[in-house]
Amino acid sequence: MKLDFTKMSGAGNDFVVIDNRSGTIKEPSQLAKKLCDRRWGIGADGLLLLERSMNASYHMAYYNSDGSHGGMCGNGGRCMAQYAFLHSIAGREQQFDALGFIYSAKVVNGLVSLSMKSPEDLKLNLMLRLGRRRIRAHYVNTGSPHVVIPTKKIETVNVAMLGRKIRHDRQFSPEGTNVNFVERLDAKQLKIRTYERGVEDETLACGTGSVASAIIASRIWRISSPINIVPKSGVELQVHFSRNRKGYGDVKLSGPATVLFTGSIDV
Repeated sequence: MKLDFTKMSGAGNDFVVIDNRSGTIKEPSQLAKKLCDRRWGIGADGLLLLERSMNASYHMAYYNSDGSHGGMCGNGGRCMAQYAFLHSIAGREQQFDALGFIYSAKVVNGLVSLSMKSPEDLKLNLMLRLGRRRIRAHYVNTGSPHVVIPTKKIETVNVAMLGRKIRHDRQFSPEGTNVNFVERLDAKQLKIRTYERGVEDETLACGTGSVASAIIASRIWRISSPINIVPKSGVELQVHFSRNRKGYGDVKLSGPATVLFTGSIDV
């Protein structure tokens, strides 16, 4: 079977995007592992399938590169919105459903702003034990679970090693967690590096991780919205939110969503 695909990048988070409204793809987990393999496939952090929806313009299904069906992917959602707009499946302002939630997106000149779910399950000052070390960390679910760890020398952090250990910490079992290391650059800017479960390695950017880092930064450093996020790719994202006594709302993730190339592949 030959499949047409589009390779896209959301600030360095890369995806294989396929229009599956025909329902042709029957085993998406296996397909994700095949297509996302960086040596034997197209290579990507994940697979995005655009499918039919009864509640919105389309449904987004996301599969990690290891084939797992993970939580929400913020940069993936932005890429999907750009793809839907470019293929006249939806307009500049659009809605799609994913994981039982309706997301809104706006596409303007290559930039995509995505309205996210309100953060949940915020936990500050968790103590993680890594061998003889104890690390202070914070946790929040922004559509996917995230640990956020402040650091002053982010470039020296062994993200792959530490991220893998924390991802499997028993506090976050059985599903595990994503892990973000965050350095404050100035009054409104953060630099982050993220270990993503499902990819099982550091990625160049993470949308829900950017939102999680911004939310935690607003609490521990009292940074107000909007907050600029510089991921490992260097392509900046921006997180907007509102805050009141009940928590956080009106969360938006904004940044570029770019088509890298298109093609077809035999599977």
